[in-house]
Amino acid sequence: MIQNNNIKQIEGGICAAKGFSSNAIHSGIKKNSDKKDLAIIYSKSLCSVGAVYTQNKVCGANITVSKEHLKDGKAKAIICNSGNANTCNKNGVENAKEMCKLTANVLGIDEKDVAVASTGVIGVPLPIEHIQKNIKELIDNANHSSEHSKNAAEAIMTTDTFMKEIAYEFEIAGKTVHIGGIAKGSGMIHPNMATMLAFLTTDCNITSEMLQKALSEDTKSTYNMVSVDGDTSTNDMCIILANGEAENILIDKEDDNYKIFCNALNTVNTYLSKQIAKDGEGSTKLIECEVINVSDLKLAKKIAKSVITSNLVKAAMFGCDMNWGRIACAVGYTEDADFDINKVSINVGSKYGDMNVYKDGYGIAFDEDEALKILKEDEIKVTINMNSGESKAVAWGCDLTYDYVKINGSYRS
Repeated sequence: MIQNNNIKQIEGGICAAKGFSSNAIHSGIKKNSDKKDLAIIYSKSLCSVGAVYTQNKVCGANITVSKEHLKDGKAKAIICNSGNANTCNKNGVENAKEMCKLTANVLGIDEKDVAVASTGVIGVPLPIEHIQKNIKELIDNANHSSEHSKNAAEAIMTTDTFMKEIAYEFEIAGKTVHIGGIAKGSGMIHPNMATMLAFLTTDCNITSEMLQKALSEDTKSTYNMVSVDGDTSTNDMCIILANGEAENILIDKEDDNYKIFCNALNTVNTYLSKQIAKDGEGSTKLIECEVINVSDLKLAKKIAKSVITSNLVKAAMFGCDMNWGRIACAVGYTEDADFDINKVSINVGSKYGDMNVYKDGYGIAFDEDEALKILKEDEIKVTINMNSGESKAVAWGCDLTYDYVKINGSYRS
């Protein structure tokens, strides 16, 4: 992948790209009137679109409707509610279509150019009347501002403890291009896109085919490498809209400009993926596992996921216990993995410092006080060196805490 040295973080989130507006309000879906629960994102011009969806066979009505609406590779708007998943409801598809129709009527566009998303409790009827009453106010007050992007980022949250938003600008053939995104995700997070919601906007001029290819490939190394609790959700998706208003040369093939765009897309998705992992329900630490010098990429991904999904590893990180045996164990039981464990080494680090704890099949003596200082930081990196090739992969997870059980033991309350 070509690295774009001109990429620069900017303000604006999903409103950083030219031609995009957003807004969010409290409509009444959530009980707490202080919490926003309905968001809109739209472009004044028709967009190329790419999307990836949950692979759970029990999927929300929003997935069914959005797949149908986006199959032509074009869209102008995304409507999203939180507080209710609109899943496993007899009138779910009907209500999802109604959300699109209501949005389209206010914007004066075709309802098939609207994607719909819902997130929240499964199996509770969606109170569509709240959306019907508030959709005009929502859209009429939308605009192109950083504040409105933050409002939308807040409105899609469920058990999240902080907003997840980012934006960058970069150059393609002398034209300045912008890309931004918002995401939600805290629990029911496990690989196989998509176990969260992510909405991305860009003013890049790119065809639907290239946009879909870029997103589908990038999610394999970003959102699909995140796990909080091993549960793949029912409703979730990642959608990217590209309206072409940066007026760069059209990207319609896999050339250098495409690679520059892919690098920017990866930068956004990597940031949002790490934020989702860090905000795992009840978590206190982000755990990053990088597996290096592996015989092939597929094996590297399997090992990285095996480590960050291990409940024993996650619990040890919460307790600040340098129990490297749990890490080695997770490497060793990776399914369908062929490697020589006697070539493997393990390093655990944080911003405080790092420590080699395992090499060539055996543990290495270490200072417990130094280990405690490393593990007390809120971001921990585990590096697994397989010493058997040139491939590498990264996965992100979080620690397992008492609060995870508390949150999920009363999720519907």
